[in-house]
Parts: sequence; structure tokens; C-alpha cells
Amino acid sequence: MQMTTLGIDLAKSVFQLHGVGAQGDVVLQKKLRRGAVLDYLARVEPCLIGLEACPTSHFWAREIAALGHEVRLIPPAYVKPYVKRQKNDAADAEAICEAVTRPNMRFVPAKSEEQQSVLVLHRSRDLLMRQRTMLLNAIRSQLAEFGIITAQGPGRVAELVRRLSDPDHLRLPALARSALLSLGAQLENLAEEIRGIERQLMIWHKQSQASQRLETIPGVGIITATALAASVPDPSVFSCGRQFAAWLGLVPRQNSSGGKERLGRVSKMGNGYLRRLLVVGATSVKRRAAHIDTRTGAWVRRLLERKPPRLVTVALANKTARTVWALLAKAESYKAAPAI
Repeated sequence: MQMTTLGIDLAKSVFQLHGVGAQGDVVLQKKLRRGAVLDYLARVEPCLIGLEACPTSHFWAREIAALGHEVRLIPPAYVKPYVKRQKNDAADAEAICEAVTRPNMRFVPAKSEEQQSVLVLHRSRDLLMRQRTMLLNAIRSQLAEFGIITAQGPGRVAELVRRLSDPDHLRLPALARSALLSLGAQLENLAEEIRGIERQLMIWHKQSQASQRLETIPGVGIITATALAASVPDPSVFSCGRQFAAWLGLVPRQNSSGGKERLGRVSKMGNGYLRRLLVVGATSVKRRAAHIDTRTGAWVRRLLERKPPRLVTVALANKTARTVWALLAKAESYKAAPAI
């Protein structure tokens, strides 16, 4: 019997395969070592193959699609309801095989190598930023032990560390001075690496029309624009801006029943990094709302009169997400409407 649908449970070493025919009959249950997967699939007649959208899934989606198969990536949360009693690789592969055939299932577009490379830059920058924050806090706390209080901001701490090389400037024991100078050198190296990554993102930004269009939105800079352009390869996956905002976890969590609508805090589902970038950008716009003579600025000012500032920030991030989807879907640039 010919196999029409195949579910593959990805792993580091051993992959589990579960295949069914046109009538839903099980025709394949097989384990394969990682290195044998592509050779095996090259000998299989083209069919529908489902994968969970997990680490390495985009690589496998590209490689398997190159063999002539139709590949669909499924969010893990949407596969879980199809897992039967026991949780194991065989059950997961069977669940993937069943979920991929559902008519209303939502899938994840496979990213290209270029898009994944841009996201590697973003993840590397995010890691270096966290390491920089740890170093700044360590230097600030160690100086406080000797009665030296530093002003807020990375620039103030870095400037103070540079002045530590002058033994007459600050009264510090030689051992403490040596240790802090070592931390300061690491801080400067991190800053240079972060600047190098940002230069690479700027180069890609100038080559990406989608990223350039997104930068025209208030509260969206080059970092946010490049992250969004690389993370959303196909905006047509979402039917409207609200779906895109829900994908980012910027819509209220629902707990409605019996005709009573109960809305809670934002769901925080989906990509937390993109959500954080949008919220940071919305915070900047909110602080400048008094001086923004546009319809969005007027909307923010009215909202601030009756809602807490943090709620307004999240609402503005939601609004920005919907605008992002509209520009990506229509291939247009942002045009600010004047205040009424």
C-alpha cells in the first residue's frame, strides 16, 4: 500500500517515523538513525510529511522538501492534543501524522538559510547584551563595597572603569583594582562584539525591502525591523492583523463560558523576543506621545487619561503588531495619519 502521509518525530540521534495510506491504515512504523533519514526519504514516493516546529526542524524541512515531498511544520502545542495515553517517540510520530492532515491546522512556514542566519545574529546579540548586564551589575556592586557608587547607565560604568587605571583617581586596594580592570576589559570586548553584530544587521537591513518598510513604523527600529522581517517569512499565513498579534501573545487570554466573556492579561504565547522588542518600542512611543501630532499619538494620549501606563504600552504594542502585518501583507510603507 502506498504511503500518503508521514509523521516524523525529530531527535538528536534516532528519528521515529509513522506513515499511513490514503484510507488511514498504518503502513510504516520505523526508527532511523539521523544519517539515514534523507537516504530513506529519497527512495519514498513524494508524500505529505509533518514535522514539529522545534530546533533543527527548519533545516530538515528544507532538505526533505528538496527531495520532492510536501513538508509542513506544526507548532508543538497543536500536536499535543493528538498524543494518546502514553508519551513516547512512536506516539509523538503518530500524533504528528494525524495532526498534519487536519483541515484547520495552522502551520509554521519554513525559514530560509538567510532568515535563520539573521536570527542567529539576533540571538547572539541578545546573549551578549545579557552578559553585558551581568558584568555591569557585578562591577557596580563590587565598587559599592568600597563606598564608590556609580551612576546609572552602561556608559557611566564603562567610563569609571577606564579611570581605574589611574591609581591616584580612586582609592582602591591593588587586588580589587586588578580584578575590576579585568572585568572592564571584558566589558569593552562585549561592547565591540555587540557593535559588530549591529553593523552586520544594518547591512542586511539595507538589502531587505521588508525590513526597510517596517522601520518606517513609529517604535520600530533596525533591530526590531530585521527581527520581524526574518521571523515572518510569509505574512499570508495570518488572515488578519489580530491573528498576527495573537501569534505574538499580545492579545488577552480568554476564559469565557456560558455566554460570559472573561478576558485576562495578555497570553504571552509565541515569540517572546519579538514581543519584548515591540513592547520596548511602544514604551518609547508612549513617552513621546505628548509631542506626536498624529492619529496614533492622539489615541495614546486619550488612552493614558483612563488606563494605567503599562496597559497602554501593551495596547500600543498590539497596535504596532497589526500595522506590521499590514505592511508585510500589502508590501507598503507606513503613512502616519494626521491627528483629527
